[in-house]
Amino acid sequence: MVSLAVVFVLSYLLGSLVAGVLYSRRRGEDIRGRDLPGGSGTYRQYGPGAAVLVTALDVLKGVLAAGLALWLAPQSVPLATALATFGVVFGHCYPAFFGFRGGGGIAPFLGAMLVTAPWTLLVTVASALALIPLYRATLQPRLKLNAIPFVTALAVPVGALVALRLGGLAEFLAGSAAMGVRAAHLLAEKRA
Repeated sequence: MVSLAVVFVLSYLLGSLVAGVLYSRRRGEDIRGRDLPGGSGTYRQYGPGAAVLVTALDVLKGVLAAGLALWLAPQSVPLATALATFGVVFGHCYPAFFGFRGGGGIAPFLGAMLVTAPWTLLVTVASALALIPLYRATLQPRLKLNAIPFVTALAVPVGALVALRLGGLAEFLAGSAAMGVRAAHLLAEKRA
């Protein structure tokens, strides 16, 4: 039996491989000096091709973390998959390999949920996408914060209700908790 701590640590380390940072460093820079290293920050700094690559790699690490949990600790699902989801998202937000300065965690969260609760993921993403234009038109000019972290915080209650009905609540709450910490951190940085 594999320890749940092993699942968490491996998932955290996997999450710490932030594709946006790796991509920007390959170009001789560090995106974090100008933007967040996720798909949207990469899009703004390097264009759509780079953004698709970075997003796909970050989603893939979420898929791999959830898959590792299912493979290494099948007797402990959903606790193992919840720990893996939290670990991969937290690692992306606070990567051990890059000074604990990472992205918002959305792409690895999407990847983990794709494996553990795809229907919950679909409904939650649809609700978040519906909120983005509303946020941009009303609050973004005043808060000056990217829409994604803000809308993610609003979509969490909707996703939790959906997860209660369709499954994946433990994983959803674990990933949302990690992203919530990062979103609060980003909001605090913007106001400071």
